[in-house]
Amino acid sequence: MSVEFRQPEGLHGQSPGPGGPSRATDTDPPSLPAPWSLPRWRAYVAAAVLCYINLLNYMNWFIIAGVLLDVQKFFHISDSNAGLLQTVFISFLLLSAPVFGYLGDRHSRKATLSFGILLWSGAGLSSSFISPRYSWLFFLSRGLVGTGTASYSTIAPTVLGDLFVRDQRTRVLAIFYIFIPVGSGLGYVLGSAVAELTGNWRWALRIMPCLEAVALILLIMLVPDPPRGAAEKQGVATTGDPRSSWCEDVRYLWRNWSFVWSTLGVTAMAFVTGALGFWAPKFLFEARVVHGLLLPCFREPCNSQDSLIFGALTVVTGIIGVILGAETSRRYKKVNPQAEPLICAASLLAAAPCLYLALILAPTTLLASYVFLALGELLLSCNWAVVADILLSVVVPRCRGTAEALQITVGHILGDAGSPYLMGLISSALQAGRPDTYLQRFLSLQQSFLCCAFVIALGGGCFLLTALYLERDQAQAQKSGTGTLLLCTHAGLRSENQRLIPGRGAPPKDP
Repeated sequence: MSVEFRQPEGLHGQSPGPGGPSRATDTDPPSLPAPWSLPRWRAYVAAAVLCYINLLNYMNWFIIAGVLLDVQKFFHISDSNAGLLQTVFISFLLLSAPVFGYLGDRHSRKATLSFGILLWSGAGLSSSFISPRYSWLFFLSRGLVGTGTASYSTIAPTVLGDLFVRDQRTRVLAIFYIFIPVGSGLGYVLGSAVAELTGNWRWALRIMPCLEAVALILLIMLVPDPPRGAAEKQGVATTGDPRSSWCEDVRYLWRNWSFVWSTLGVTAMAFVTGALGFWAPKFLFEARVVHGLLLPCFREPCNSQDSLIFGALTVVTGIIGVILGAETSRRYKKVNPQAEPLICAASLLAAAPCLYLALILAPTTLLASYVFLALGELLLSCNWAVVADILLSVVVPRCRGTAEALQITVGHILGDAGSPYLMGLISSALQAGRPDTYLQRFLSLQQSFLCCAFVIALGGGCFLLTALYLERDQAQAQKSGTGTLLLCTHAGLRSENQRLIPGRGAPPKDP
């Protein structure tokens, strides 16, 4: 793919004629910027680098969950405080996302991404040297990691949106978002595997900065910073018209109902994936203890087999789910323009009973619980690339960074910022009124999870409402940003050139 803007004849105030080009005059129309183009291979190399960094990004999200039992033993953290660990991470992320969205819409996206990688890498490395006496510093360091990852989650999809368009964009976003479940799963795997090999969970946090240093070098060398709206050849995005204010962008997004309802649907997804991602390894470990397959963990290092199993499950179901969702969307929207939100709604409504059965069956049959948990994860993963495509199609390029930031912020405030802590809090509250046995502790955690099935069903309803407004908002975004100004300017230039060429009559009227 080559992204290029071609200038019409006489663009710089010169018109060809029998006597050669005429001189520019004060009455000539304003010139458009020089063309911006990128070879196809460069665009795909940039996409590959961004996918690699997205993998590391989500490994950072869940690497602590892979060694959660060890972290709890090391810092003497209860279930409720362990959930707060993830809440701090998400809270810092959501507070930072609007700032990075504002910067990404107005300043160098490449520089902002580089800063984010340096921040989360440095904070993660330093957290591995914190003493058990200063557990609050560990919480703070996780918050700084969240701040760094906010820059990437907010800005990287907008760069891809400016490198690719239409079906190419759908496919590339599908690959990009495959690395959400793959990175999440590898975070569990890396954390638990390193803890088992070294006998020290902190080495997992010391390996990640080496991978992130490579990512930073690749970003600087291979990823361009394309003009906003470049792939769609949008004149509004490249002619340097005045920037709207952040408040104006927010008001525009607030009136965009497809964006509002899809954001609420993403929030429901975030609530469930946040709770499952943080607590599922411990839930599966305790289920196996209840079935008599393992002994309880009383001191670190704890058995990490369930983190490995859940991580592998997340990777496999994530790859299949993202590809399945993106390909189904690409084919179905050729016959139904509302395909994307309808696919999201159907997958969430089907995921709800799967998650419910996975929880209910865990005390009686562990195999069936794993099967339904895998189905639920697969259905949830179907939506990652599709929801990103919805946002890019209904929002004009000039404020896509702000849109990504707002969606992330709302999704985390009402979703995974509180759900891990809420699950731990409910579990602790239920334990307080019951006998102090391992079975009762497991049942308390199981019952705290049940609300996730109802939340994900509400998310399906939000995507059904998105479908009602999708076509209208896509048409408005296209009308606002697909080159109306550019086409009008071309028409004016063409008329002006014809007037200046000797021997030419009146220009033909444009339809």
